[in-house]
Amino acid sequence: MSETIFVAGAAGAIGTALVPLLIEAGHTVYGSTRRPERARALEAHGAVPVVVDVFDAHALYAAVVRIKPDTVIHQITDLPPDLDPKLMADAAYRNARVRTEGTRNLVAAALAAGSRRLVAQSIAWVYAPGPLPHVEEHPLDLQAEGARRVSVEGVAALERSVLNAKGIAGTVLRYGQFYGPGTSNAGPKGTCPVHVEAAAWAAVLALRHSPGGVFNIAEDNPEVSSEKAKRELGWHASLRLRERQGEAQGQRMGVAS
Repeated sequence: MSETIFVAGAAGAIGTALVPLLIEAGHTVYGSTRRPERARALEAHGAVPVVVDVFDAHALYAAVVRIKPDTVIHQITDLPPDLDPKLMADAAYRNARVRTEGTRNLVAAALAAGSRRLVAQSIAWVYAPGPLPHVEEHPLDLQAEGARRVSVEGVAALERSVLNAKGIAGTVLRYGQFYGPGTSNAGPKGTCPVHVEAAAWAAVLALRHSPGGVFNIAEDNPEVSSEKAKRELGWHASLRLRERQGEAQGQRMGVAS
């Protein structure tokens, strides 16, 4: 079924992979970016560009209410190029602000617009120490210190905003460390890696199958289990953009639900 979808952060690594998948599935996609120079790239991918800053609550509210999307997808982050270690300490605070204030603004706009679903990007490497592999029910590491605590508290705030929004089905995708096109890593890196294109597919599958809730999205590894996403969303880590045409055609023909 064709929907109107607002992708916040559509010009980022995930958004760049996600927008073509949504377009080819027959959806009308509005993609936001805070940088006017990225609008043309969004148009080239088939999205209607919306230049708006997630921290400008009034402008964001007005834009989303005007569009009236069925679904809002939150893929906004604020990280330095190539994850420059010299800049990451400051980036932790900026990214936490995106997850707290930015998510709060986006949820308010989605509710005002009458959106039915919200899918948001979170991360899978902020669980508290405990039995492995970590599953979605395990607690986050809220006792962490320093920059990690800043990040964990930002993640917790994002997830509360999304999951507790009344009248909207909220889904949180706890992604592993990205690699692939548009990211800082050409190959798998970190304790729970995931290819950026497989991560984008998780958002598409969440639209089709998720009733709401939290899902780990990472390749098989000893640290984090993604069995719930495999079981309930039909996600698997080998998904790539080359598969999008067959999937999109199948959905339009009624093969995929």
